[in-house]
Amino acid sequence: MDLHSIFPGMADLKHRARRRVPHFVWEYLDSGTGTEATRQRNREALDRVGFLPSILHGSIECDTGVRILDQEYPLPLGIAPIGMSGLVWPDAERLLARAAAEAGLPYVLSTVASQSPETLAPHIGQNAWFQLYPPKDPGIRQDMLNRVKTAGFSTLVLTVDVPVASRRERQTRSGLTNPPKLTPRLMMQIAQRPAWALGMAQSGMPRMRTLDKYIDGDSALPPTAHVGYLLRASPDMEYVKWLRDAWTGPLIIKGVMRAEDAEKLQQVGIDAVWVSNHGGRQFDGAPASIDVLPAVRAATSLPLIFDSGIEGGLDILRAVALGADFTMLGRGFLYGLAALGAQGPAHVIDILRQDLAANMGQLGAETLGQLPAAKNIH
Repeated sequence: MDLHSIFPGMADLKHRARRRVPHFVWEYLDSGTGTEATRQRNREALDRVGFLPSILHGSIECDTGVRILDQEYPLPLGIAPIGMSGLVWPDAERLLARAAAEAGLPYVLSTVASQSPETLAPHIGQNAWFQLYPPKDPGIRQDMLNRVKTAGFSTLVLTVDVPVASRRERQTRSGLTNPPKLTPRLMMQIAQRPAWALGMAQSGMPRMRTLDKYIDGDSALPPTAHVGYLLRASPDMEYVKWLRDAWTGPLIIKGVMRAEDAEKLQQVGIDAVWVSNHGGRQFDGAPASIDVLPAVRAATSLPLIFDSGIEGGLDILRAVALGADFTMLGRGFLYGLAALGAQGPAHVIDILRQDLAANMGQLGAETLGQLPAAKNIH
């Protein structure tokens, strides 16, 4: 079956994904926080970034490759961390990690994923990154770093833009709690999605396996929070310095929106800055990530990674033209997984690859470094 004839774009995968997962799962995956104004700003701001198409450049062969953190990648994209991916589709983390490894792209495992670094180790390849929510206890912190390194993860990503749990009202209205409790309401939703239900019956309801070692029992938490908050600190610059000393590989700080923060991080030896507003899932009063990207680019010579709102290859080119060295997608890969199962992640990568090449051809850019200047088209 030619998947491109049926699911040629990300929107097609999103539409099918919604029909294959229970409502509470969809609300977990697709929702932002508040009125979701930040999610909307991300999309609108990306749509304002345009280029003047190029003509009479003859036939060109597009090279979508990129080098970042001393690694060569065939595409300027990777799979971003999403907590509890295994709730969206059974065995999600393993399927995503294998797809990334086969494509030669980075996969970022979340601290609050439903697979641990140890269980994922056979599937990660050489481009595995680990996203860290900052443990408060120094012993847990060091033990987690040791586990990650031993499992073969090469790069550490510290997320700094989640000091407290966001409210995520859509998720709350759906009846989902952390950990998920199978109420009659949720069971009714599950009964309407047999493929998801069968897969989950075989794999078991997901839990945050990386944290199993450190958690004794449940404590009272808000419905959108999870057990990870019992361990977590709100990091400061001293925490970042400690982590820089303790971790021997590349260290990335995720959740940067201010140019002055990027300057400070460069001074303490961080290897890359990840510009992100958490896809609108954490704070609903933030500007679009693409709008702050040029200022962050001007403030630092560090490699810049970008996410928040990317829905296709053209969005990736927009981010690269405004200063990003690399991009990450989270929701898009899980739409593909929920829509197509194990075939989904590879199909998402192929959609993005073809979209990048088609748009680079329109611009006469043989490489990402030849992209023309981006323009505000509204």
